[in-house]
Amino acid sequence: MLVYMKRERAAKIISTLGPSSTSPEVIARLFEAGADVFRLNFSHGTHEEHKERYDTIRKIEAEYDRPIGIIADLQGPKIRVGNFVTEKIELVNDAKFTLDSDQDTDGDENRVAISNPEIYPTLEPGIELLLDDGKLKLVVEQNNGDSVDTKVLVGGMLSNHKGINIPGAILPMSALTEKDRHDLQFALDIGVDWIALSFVQRPDDVAEARRLITGRAGVLVKMEKPLAIEHLKQILELSDAIMVARGDLGVEAPPEDVPGLQKKIIRRARSEGKPVIVATQMLESMITSPTPTRAEASDVATAVFDGADAVMLSAETAAGDFPVEAVSIMDRIIRSAEQDDHYKLSNVRERRQTWGTDADAITAAAKQVAQTLDAAAIVTFTTTGSTTLRAARERPSVPILGLTPDIRTARRLVLTWGVHPVETSHFTEFADVVNSAIEVAAKEEFATPGQRLIITAGVPFGTPGATNVLRIVWLD
Repeated sequence: MLVYMKRERAAKIISTLGPSSTSPEVIARLFEAGADVFRLNFSHGTHEEHKERYDTIRKIEAEYDRPIGIIADLQGPKIRVGNFVTEKIELVNDAKFTLDSDQDTDGDENRVAISNPEIYPTLEPGIELLLDDGKLKLVVEQNNGDSVDTKVLVGGMLSNHKGINIPGAILPMSALTEKDRHDLQFALDIGVDWIALSFVQRPDDVAEARRLITGRAGVLVKMEKPLAIEHLKQILELSDAIMVARGDLGVEAPPEDVPGLQKKIIRRARSEGKPVIVATQMLESMITSPTPTRAEASDVATAVFDGADAVMLSAETAAGDFPVEAVSIMDRIIRSAEQDDHYKLSNVRERRQTWGTDADAITAAAKQVAQTLDAAAIVTFTTTGSTTLRAARERPSVPILGLTPDIRTARRLVLTWGVHPVETSHFTEFADVVNSAIEVAAKEEFATPGQRLIITAGVPFGTPGATNVLRIVWLD
């Protein structure tokens, strides 16, 4: 058994797995360096490859006796160009270029097929199309029903399968393609903890996914389209967590708007008590460099100051040359930000008034008591996770031990700010919870003899949202 050292930070790190991080040795090193949650990106790779990575993570989980969260990120209805005869072509400014439905014929400098012909009815003359993350721009000149003629406004090189974004358009597409449904069933069958939904446009997209998932995994919505942000309140109500996916969001929305949108999404998610992730290009230069830029370090720190539950690495760990170094440096940036004098002040400022329920009152009191008594930790006992999520929403100044008898709940809670989840026995008496809290706090090195613990739980056990007990205990 390897010795596990608890994380010295509250914000969590998500690491995407891929060609650079597929071996058991590298995945173990990523965990040791600070990765708390792993992301399986179903836009790439086969089911067999994802299953091998899943099994590796679960072996590491057993070796370290620590829950690890796993996210299955569905590709979603990403619109892409097809193949080119020469693999890539150059689009010249003011040239004519046609998008059509001929999937059987490779493209050239004059035309190419697209993956989702159902979007043609929305492509009216004057609509602009952004290709390859906004590097190229076309404008629709004529819609022929099963093809569109465009003019190149900003040219450049275009290669196979690059994405197409249509800012401002409401597309007649479900957030779940046939591929997504197949991937979703596979991901649920192997036992992932979170399903990430891509290119959500409206609340109905989330509701459809919830019906298919039926509680077998948490629903994580990626905010990538400005239209979805218009429905942020309803989408948050239907989701279990949210992600600020700045890649496509930064293409569909003006770049200058993205920082404000990021803060808005984080603030609203925190108010609702839903975990929120900041993702995309956080340490982008580390794909090819062993160190990040100063601007990237500042970007990660800003997400921490804003109160994000987690920050995510994508290509940095999936396809980069320095995956372990990227996790290690992100860990150092987070710890440095959380030790800054202004960090606690920023958390207090961002705290918003919530509904005055008994559970909210107990949880707010736990934070205040922990601060007044200089307690070592807040310990929550939860079956569904709601008691622990409430504690995390308060952003206390001490760690949160999340005791739960359900390993699935423990794995989902790994994503949450400040929470160290631990699988325990099923308890029927509160006295057993107290004894377990003392034992775990000592074993996991969160408290030493003479220190206090603040314990919250909902009695009777197993009732979601029924946090109604607060107890102060001493470690003998």
